[in-house]
Amino acid sequence: MKNNMIFKQYEADTCIHLKRAWNAGEMELDALTRLSYPGRPMPSYMLQGVNSIGCWDVLIQQNWGLDWHRNEGLELTFLETGTLAFAVEGQQDVFLHANDLTITRPWQMHKVGNPNIGVGRLYWVILDVDVRQPHKTWKWPDWIILSQKDLDELTLILRQNEHPVWHTNQAVSGHFQKIGKAMKENDAGNCESQLTILINELLLSILQMFRKGEILLDKTLIDSMRSAKLFLAELPFHLEKAWTLQSMAEHCSLGTTRFVYYCKQITNMTPMQYLNHLRLKAAVEMLEKHPDMNISHIGYDCGFTNVQYFATVFKRQYGISPKAFREKN
Repeated sequence: MKNNMIFKQYEADTCIHLKRAWNAGEMELDALTRLSYPGRPMPSYMLQGVNSIGCWDVLIQQNWGLDWHRNEGLELTFLETGTLAFAVEGQQDVFLHANDLTITRPWQMHKVGNPNIGVGRLYWVILDVDVRQPHKTWKWPDWIILSQKDLDELTLILRQNEHPVWHTNQAVSGHFQKIGKAMKENDAGNCESQLTILINELLLSILQMFRKGEILLDKTLIDSMRSAKLFLAELPFHLEKAWTLQSMAEHCSLGTTRFVYYCKQITNMTPMQYLNHLRLKAAVEMLEKHPDMNISHIGYDCGFTNVQYFATVFKRQYGISPKAFREKN
């Protein structure tokens, strides 16, 4: 439940607004967590791969929401009561209703609240499957005991179908409710066996729910080119980073040769050419919008570490220096 647009690092957010509401008694929250998610710290030996599991019960309308964010794993949420605005980047915004299940993967930006959180009870499980890019092979925790056939089928559907909202059946809702009850009635160290069984049963019930419907699969969702596309689509928001060809390829979990090939296919430029193109475009916008801002600072903010190089590539692209461009415009 991270409240920032995280690009390369997938670290837990402080969820400061959620914590404030919890501490103020405006909502009830019971969660076992790792990283810096709010809730009770989970013992290090317990349920490796679960980064957060819990439930909130919002008693009054809130004045905050969870803005665009990603999670450190596969996130499953279940709304037991109330309604809740929910959105996944690139898809139509929806309102969740009672018994709705959401599924988001680590690379999917999503938000909760429009912009605020309403009254209702929400459960969640964030399960790390050791991937951050859509083309990488999933690695489930070793305590997931579904048969290999069932686990392969579930993984295939979750990877090749990114429909975000599902109306659940009684079995799925029952497992979430039992998860909440197990945590509420036990200390963290005394509910590991229950939670292990319940999470396995939950995954099996979700698979059985999928089997009852007509699931459309799309192999392009797990193509390695998609990882490059996702990276390039967000690159304009992170131009200040000291990107190299190697670091860009590593972010995509691709070799440099493959990454260069994909970048040329998508942008008709090499990665460094495209990066400079974006930086110059951003510089032009800043020169126009901030007439009093120091030109050197604009260059630095757009990712140029050398002022002279910034002036050289700018003039090469636009035929005049950044100073002359500002005076002209």
